[in-house]
This record gives sequence, structure tokens and C-alpha cells, in this order.
Amino acid sequence: MTPAQRTALEARLRALLQDLAAKQARAIEPSRSDDLDTKVDEDQQPLTEMGQAIASNLNRADAALAARARRALSRLRDDPDDFGNCLDCGDEVPFARLKALPYAEYCIDCQGKRDGRGRATRSKLTDFS
Repeated sequence: MTPAQRTALEARLRALLQDLAAKQARAIEPSRSDDLDTKVDEDQQPLTEMGQAIASNLNRADAALAARARRALSRLRDDPDDFGNCLDCGDEVPFARLKALPYAEYCIDCQGKRDGRGRATRSKLTDFS
């Protein structure tokens, strides 16, 4: 990877962290307005709980993405010559992948193995099972 490519990736990572820092955490609305409120709308309750779950998952995903970006910046700063190499096999992660995901730690094959996808199991294009 060239120094110019490293600089471009560093700028993308910093911009990503700035965007995530500028975002406010999604509010998780309470089911009730106070401890004495015992008349909860039974029709509204499932929607409120679903909204709480969605907001919580989105907040957690943003935090995980920020952590991955910080780790990538740390790797870039601590060992710039090794940045962009897969943490499992050591092969160079294609720059196109890093351009799309500047925090990528693994090559496509190793990421597939970690995700449990591996290779496709279909023997033919029409085999959907």
C-alpha cells in the first residue's frame, strides 16, 4: 500500500469518527412516564418496546463501528507498513475493500470464514437448498 493510500484511508477513518461523534445517541423512550403510571396503553406497548430495541441496537452498532475505526487508526499509527494486511492470513487486503471499509481487518476469504459463510454450498445456480 502506498503512503498516499494510507493517508486517504486515515482521512476516511477520521471523517467516520467525526460523523459518529456528531451523531447523538438515539433516545430510548420509556414505556411509562412515571412510576405511578399504571395505565399503559396495551396497543402502544409493543411499538414502544420495538422502538427501544431498535434504538438500542443502532446505538450499539454505532459504538462498535467507532471502536473498529479507532482500532484501525491505532494500527495505522503504530505499524503503518503492516496496515492493510489480513490479521488472520497476513495477505494484503485489496485496496478496493479498504476503500469501502477502511476499518476492515480481514481479507474477504478470512472474513467469510469468521462469519461462518465460507464458500457457497450450491452446486448449481438453480439449487436453492
